[in-house]
Amino acid sequence: MSLAFVQSTAELPWPRGRFFRRRAVSLSSGSLASIGRNHVDRFEAIRTLLAAVDGGSLSAASRALRMPLPTVSRKVSELEAHLGTQIVVRTNRKLLLTDAGQAFVQASRRILADLEEAERSAAGEYREPRGDLLVTAPIAFGKLHVLPAVLDFLRAYPQVDVRLVLTDSVVDLIDNHVDLAVRLGRLPDSGLIALRVGEVHRITCASPAYLAARGVPATPADLADHDCLAFEGLQTSRSWTFGHDPDNPVVFRPRLGVSTAEALIEAAASGLGIARMMSYQAADAIRAGRLVPILRDHVPDPVPVHLVHAGLPLLPLKLRAFRDFALPRVKAALADLPR
Repeated sequence: MSLAFVQSTAELPWPRGRFFRRRAVSLSSGSLASIGRNHVDRFEAIRTLLAAVDGGSLSAASRALRMPLPTVSRKVSELEAHLGTQIVVRTNRKLLLTDAGQAFVQASRRILADLEEAERSAAGEYREPRGDLLVTAPIAFGKLHVLPAVLDFLRAYPQVDVRLVLTDSVVDLIDNHVDLAVRLGRLPDSGLIALRVGEVHRITCASPAYLAARGVPATPADLADHDCLAFEGLQTSRSWTFGHDPDNPVVFRPRLGVSTAEALIEAAASGLGIARMMSYQAADAIRAGRLVPILRDHVPDPVPVHLVHAGLPLLPLKLRAFRDFALPRVKAALADLPR
């Protein structure tokens, strides 16, 4: 068990014709081994091609696979020679697929997906929870509420290893072979399976000392007379919306703008001004009395939280086990958050 932080079957164009049939009736053990190696090499060449296509260049595939660039180029060329057609057009800036290449890449993705499915089945992933599991979650939410579930899961399932990737970017589950993702916010229509585990809220709050000195705002309009703190990165955020009037945001000039929730909490708790953050980010400071929620009658709409995974015809037991293990724990954590 380990944890690391940080995705209809078409036929491959195997050789056909009289030469192939004639060889097939007189195979020695050495010949069988050679054909087996050729097939393994072909799968490796296809994986190399897909890495180049996904990365946009042979150099990107070289970096992703940690393979020398000449080797990447040779494997793609050998694959084209085997197929007897050009798959890619190499330019100075990027790799372009020919028409034949587009059809071949599409079929190859299906083939490799079926191969990986067969490997998981042979390895016993459908008989007992075992193997590697890739999970993604937003950074702060994942640290606070997903990591504890992962640690308990690893203790309960020693045959499963987990890689937990914490990122605020939306990761494509299929292209990146992600088993399960925790998503905050409304989900677009897709073929993915989404299980709602609860919701989080945007909370407006300030320190007791600040409210004692400057007064407690009764309505969002009162924020014009207060110092506000903003959670922002390179893009500035200078307005907040509220539940009863979402079409008329409150615009303000931030006294301080910071790019992490931890810095925002510390600034607000120090008495510098009023801040808005997610309920799971503010929970510990509110429980400790360092921050006090305000404008509770004007909270924005809640933000839904889902566990999302691909709609597989047969769910690997490692994924089913983690989903069923994590869901009630995350749900209980969300139910205990301030509003």
